[in-house]
Amino acid sequence: MKFLLGVSNVPVPWDTLILSVVLFVVIPLAGGMLTRSFVIKKQGKAYFESTFVQKFDGITTIGLLLTLVMIFSFQGNIILENPLHIVLIAVPLVLQTFLIFAIAYIACRVLKLPYRIAAHASMIGASNFFELAVAVAIALRTASPAALATTVGVLTEVPVMLFLVKIANRTQRWFGAK
Repeated sequence: MKFLLGVSNVPVPWDTLILSVVLFVVIPLAGGMLTRSFVIKKQGKAYFESTFVQKFDGITTIGLLLTLVMIFSFQGNIILENPLHIVLIAVPLVLQTFLIFAIAYIACRVLKLPYRIAAHASMIGASNFFELAVAVAIALRTASPAALATTVGVLTEVPVMLFLVKIANRTQRWFGAK
């Protein structure tokens, strides 16, 4: 990410980038891994998958929405003051996300991969590293071009990815899944 920002001459201090990644990616990932390991050890994998994870389904959606509200509140004025910039950032991101998803999804179909692999591979391929974008957008909280780009990226990617999930769910019969 630092390389990509550097190519476009957007200054982001290394300490800000590292702190963002640790706070918003490493710690939650480690917490999730430890929780998963602990719950499976105490209750079993079936309980973890069928009961424990389901308890947090609504909470994760609320957390995602609150994160978006927080990011928007940090960058709201800049977004409203630069509608053309928003379009110039968002349109290519949306096109790229749909195109990569389509290429990966169709390739998985042609290769006769099962739906459970095709859907995940296509989503990962189409993802613009949402977690890192959130981390940088929150950490920067400035009027910088990097903050604006990551904010627009996040606000664009979330609804697009949710739409792609809907497409994948509705087309799983293409892969013989039920």
